Amino acid sequence: MEICFSLQDILPAAEKFWQQWPSQKVFAFHGSMGAGKTTFIHALCSIKGVTDTVGSPTFSIINEYSYPGGKIYHIDLYRLRDEEEALRAGVEDVLYSGQLCLVEWPERAPGIFPPETIEIKIETIDPLTRKIQF
Repeated sequence: MEICFSLQDILPAAEKFWQQWPSQKVFAFHGSMGAGKTTFIHALCSIKGVTDTVGSPTFSIINEYSYPGGKIYHIDLYRLRDEEEALRAGVEDVLYSGQLCLVEWPERAPGIFPPETIEIKIETIDPLTRKIQF
């Protein structure tokens, strides 16, 4: 399935995403730098009811947000070299916590993800439009 969206209709796109995956816990977001991974994850968190400021966890690696259904972990593996660094940072523990996990740059540590992880691809169609495929 794929969803195309612009910034104006990102929230309906995020709502459609959650309708597709109502109980899945771990999502791996693939896309080039600037493709809109963080922006789409922000919209996903908004739809779930997160009221905290959602930012990029590039330097912290893991950001934790509360929502009415529990916790959402926003993970960014961009700065990590390999799976060993991800393990030392506690990423695997979070991935298997049973909470929602939204992961950017999962290709940095592919071997630590649960088998039921949903792989999402985000592409730039034009300067204003993105496409997600899953």
